[in-house]
Amino acid sequence: QHGRVKIKTTAQQEEEKRKEREKKLKIYVAARDACFSKRSEGVWDDEALQLTQQLLSSNPDFATLWNYRREILMHLETWSPLFWLTNNAELLFLESCLKVNPKSYGSWHHRGWVSARLPRPDWARELSLCDRCLSLDDRNFHCWDYRRMVVKISGVPVDQELAFTDRLIGSNFSNYSSWHYRSTLLPLLHPESPDAKLYSFLSEYELVQNAFFTDPNDQSAWFYYRWLLGRGTSVCNCVHVLKYFGPFLALTAAQICDLPPGTINDISNEHNLTVHWTEKHTHRDCALYTGRTESWCRDSATDQELFRSELSVEKTSVLQSELQSVNQLQELEPLNKWCLLTIILLMRALDPLGYEKETLAHFQTLKEVDSMRSAYYSDLCSKFMIENTILKMEYAEVRVFSISDKNLTTLCHLDQLLLVTHINLSSNQLQQLPPQFAMLQCLEVLEADNNSIENLEGVYHLPKLEEVLLKNNKISTLADLQPLASCPKLKRLDLRGNPVAQTPNVESELVELLPSVTDLLL
Repeated sequence: QHGRVKIKTTAQQEEEKRKEREKKLKIYVAARDACFSKRSEGVWDDEALQLTQQLLSSNPDFATLWNYRREILMHLETWSPLFWLTNNAELLFLESCLKVNPKSYGSWHHRGWVSARLPRPDWARELSLCDRCLSLDDRNFHCWDYRRMVVKISGVPVDQELAFTDRLIGSNFSNYSSWHYRSTLLPLLHPESPDAKLYSFLSEYELVQNAFFTDPNDQSAWFYYRWLLGRGTSVCNCVHVLKYFGPFLALTAAQICDLPPGTINDISNEHNLTVHWTEKHTHRDCALYTGRTESWCRDSATDQELFRSELSVEKTSVLQSELQSVNQLQELEPLNKWCLLTIILLMRALDPLGYEKETLAHFQTLKEVDSMRSAYYSDLCSKFMIENTILKMEYAEVRVFSISDKNLTTLCHLDQLLLVTHINLSSNQLQQLPPQFAMLQCLEVLEADNNSIENLEGVYHLPKLEEVLLKNNKISTLADLQPLASCPKLKRLDLRGNPVAQTPNVESELVELLPSVTDLLL
């Protein structure tokens, strides 16, 4: 055994580590308590500054100590007007803290505070620090936030920052932060020149296509691509005025407003009334003439106005060119989910009705290749099918909305159905009628047979509703039907095939709950 190094056992090593940790902890706790004691006594001296530095060097995420340190520094600068001119140690100390934790909230915040107090801050040095930190972790959002602050204060040109993101994206296409930063810089580059903006965006298409052709499965470039193609804005395109039981309602595509009591004292409806609706830059006037209980004014609706909410701002020629490019990639990557989803969105922007068949086929493929998000794709497909049905209804200028047997899993765009009197949602996969359903103040007939509806939360206070057909759903208790009690004109209710129909004494209880119903089917 002589001449051999004795190897410590695992138990011995762990015990030594434990003792070392306890020793460090005692030192740390003693320094912390000393700091707290000094602060409570109102002491802001060099010793307190050193204590905070000792503690923050090992734990830079102690927010209370950063606050105390700032109090000390502000006290010291009152005694020495040249304090910040001669004191560069604070920035060096902060760099050491960032080496311990590059994502320390307290360290980055304190550095910004110090830089703002320096009489002549070296912004080039701060940008260089950001460059070094981002080279180690290009998604360090603390550093990105600090860099944006430095850029704003120091007046770094937009094109220079754009070149910075070029460099980062060139070294790593999967850089979410750089793509996002570009989306904030591009609108600033040519704010007053549409032609220059178009030229700039065309070069962006080439950049982002290089990214997703290089790695089609990386989602960062695809998200930026969707932003690049544009964002539309919704506008108020309908005002509907309805009089019932005294009060007036002014309805738009998003709001229902009860006019305050006493606003209008025309119980007998003997006067012409006009509702003026102002929303941002949109103005609408709707007249309710003598003897009428409802009126509306509405713009002619097209797919561009109503539903091109994502890719609506680009020119059709650009969208068509992009669709061809993504289709080429799809031929190489037929099961790539990002490619399929982007094709769907481009088709929706170009011609939602003309591409309906291809869109449904792509959704089916998406559900197969990305089964974990199948429910999301079903909801998105439902949204698009509803949009198409509304467009067809608009072109026909009817007040009946029928979308049965389309595998709908959700309802949306109810704000576009304010004037509808008859809705047919039968044979879908709906589980509920959302609260927004209460906007449908003109609704008279609701057909929702053969779904999976469990309650009627949204069917509330519909003054014209007369008929509700809910055969073969999953309504199980009378409480689920309670909202119908607020519909005063309800005459017919079909609950056949629902669990509630098997409840003892259900008929007598329903008569008590819904006294206006004269045709009850169980």
